[in-house]
Amino acid sequence: MRWTRGNRSEDLEDRRGESPGRGGLRVGGGIGLGGAVILLVLSLVFGQNFFALLDGGGDLTPSPGGGAPTAPRKGSPAEEQAADFMSFVLDDLQSTWAREFTRLGQEYERAKLVLFTDAVRSGCGAAEAAAGPFYCPEDRKVYIDLGFYDDLKNRFGASGDFAQAYVLAHEIGHHVQHLLGLTEQVRGQHARPDRANALSVRLELQADCLAGVWAHSTNERRLLEEGDVEEALAAASAVGDDRIQKQAGGRVTPETRTHGSARQRAGWFRRGLESGRMQDCDTFRTVLPGVESRAPLRSR
Repeated sequence: MRWTRGNRSEDLEDRRGESPGRGGLRVGGGIGLGGAVILLVLSLVFGQNFFALLDGGGDLTPSPGGGAPTAPRKGSPAEEQAADFMSFVLDDLQSTWAREFTRLGQEYERAKLVLFTDAVRSGCGAAEAAAGPFYCPEDRKVYIDLGFYDDLKNRFGASGDFAQAYVLAHEIGHHVQHLLGLTEQVRGQHARPDRANALSVRLELQADCLAGVWAHSTNERRLLEEGDVEEALAAASAVGDDRIQKQAGGRVTPETRTHGSARQRAGWFRRGLESGRMQDCDTFRTVLPGVESRAPLRSR
């Protein structure tokens, strides 16, 4: 991806090296790309659906307190370049969505990106890096440990700067859903356990599509380079539920999916990429093979 290195975004909080203190993860607040791995393994080992905790029933509110803030840790030149790249992508994403919201007659409220190391305290509780990148609607912030991108490359086989950009674009997609009131509506429908997983899949696939809408705008502005689209598609496929289930050593069980299959995730990203239109990302009115509970939602 073509980008210009400059000053860090005002919406970026660098907490690398800070201690989050003690406390548990309030699971109901948000789940990231890698968080499904942990819940999946627990489900397979104990024979229970730990994904049900995403409804908020497993609310483990962190205890008060925590370590004193410290100066951000200075990383290697490669890590600092990755931080600068995330800063550039963040500003580009939010400028794009500000324009899209203006077209809708609404005002876009900017999200924050928090870079952290190993563990972090968020408005949704304390989380470890193993949970992967996530968006917390309680404080409207995206949380990323840059080490996740090493996992994305080495563990999931998805490398390249646009693969990294896709991850942030997906999480900002969740922010867009929150601003439009879609996340709240999905939470309200989670009261029915038989629909929770299907609704979660539709929410995640829509965030993939919204990431594609942004990618469409970068292509129009000639920021994409050869191979960028393939990098993003590889990243979207890598974190499909079926791929994650296979990596966890278990059998592929569509009924436990919460993020969508590799094919679905790549397909919805491509859909947004090709159309560039938010209205083409309505996963809640679309028949999805293997996914029940088609439930139309309305944006604010």
